Amino acid sequence: MLRPLAADPDVELTVHRIEPVHDFPFPWDGHSFFDAFPESFLQVPCPLKPMDPQILAKDYDLVILGYQVWYLSPSIPFNAFLMSHEAEALLKGRPVITVINCRNMWVMAQEKVKRRLHTLGVDLVGNAVLVDRHLNHVSVITIVHWLMSGKKDRYLGIFPKPGVSDEDIAGSQRFGEPVLECLKRGDYTGLQGRLVELGAVRVKPLLVFVDKRANTMFDKWARIIRRKGLPGEATRKPWLKAFNYYLLFAIWVLAPIVSLLFLVLHLPFLSLVRKEVEYYQSVNLNKPR
Repeated sequence: MLRPLAADPDVELTVHRIEPVHDFPFPWDGHSFFDAFPESFLQVPCPLKPMDPQILAKDYDLVILGYQVWYLSPSIPFNAFLMSHEAEALLKGRPVITVINCRNMWVMAQEKVKRRLHTLGVDLVGNAVLVDRHLNHVSVITIVHWLMSGKKDRYLGIFPKPGVSDEDIAGSQRFGEPVLECLKRGDYTGLQGRLVELGAVRVKPLLVFVDKRANTMFDKWARIIRRKGLPGEATRKPWLKAFNYYLLFAIWVLAPIVSLLFLVLHLPFLSLVRKEVEYYQSVNLNKPR
């Protein structure tokens, strides 16, 4: 996505990687993976390595924030950055574009990010989303293989490669072209509309429906586990194991039932569904009532 900007001689591109003081493992092991759940969902920050003062000293015309979704929330390192004084210094009053990389459910995570950016006084002008386009249950199997083995290959030789496809990654260059145009003229009006036309944000109403309901259940589990202990403490291990079993049940039993209910019940509300899709494709933020 950044290639058009990097290739333009008039654009000075600065890249910064957000790094925790104590990095998360990759490949993950089972305990570490689930132990990250409560703090990820509840948006509890972790300590980050300091940003180079020279980066903070520059006057940027645009900031592009790339992040992953962990447990239906922005990843712990990215969330920690958004809550830092460095983020306030870097982002306040500037146009910002978000780029999301996830398995398939990102809508509620982006709502959390939008609220935080709004608090920081950020002008969110664009958003692009890269997801695994395979069937939900297929991508569950392949992503677990990738996260636990570190190998982005075809599991058992029969499943597709996990994560965002190489074709979609290469094709995201087309999203950078309107970004470059808007950057050079200093006007981002209509940018998100152009990104949507180029396929940068595909919203699936069924996944939005599941995302919202999963957020309700995740909130209950995350708060219970957090009360039982802090990351790494043995007192919360039994509850993490219980959440593991719940997650398996939710994915393989509850999700198909919820999907069937949605397909039956959403028909009388098609106009509302379309409005919801338009909202989540936009960079607008609905203020809580």
